[in-house]
Amino acid sequence: MTAITLDDAVWKDVEEGTEALVDRWLVAEGEPVRAGQPLVSVVLVKTTFEVTAPADGVLERILVAAGETFARGAPIGTLRESR
Repeated sequence: MTAITLDDAVWKDVEEGTEALVDRWLVAEGEPVRAGQPLVSVVLVKTTFEVTAPADGVLERILVAAGETFARGAPIGTLRESR
């Protein structure tokens, strides 16, 4: 399993303790995905980011539902990579 997270680089100038919001998932659990494919749209400090698949595989589990928030470094989903 590979954790799906919001890239650390986008948190660079964000105040400690700030959380991001999952706006909407673009892929459902169990769907196959390709590396680089947008998986989820998140909002951090009024800026929207798309989190992409780190590898080919299947979106195994959504850990943070649309409308919920998450902290820096927290996994928001898991990917089962294709072999």
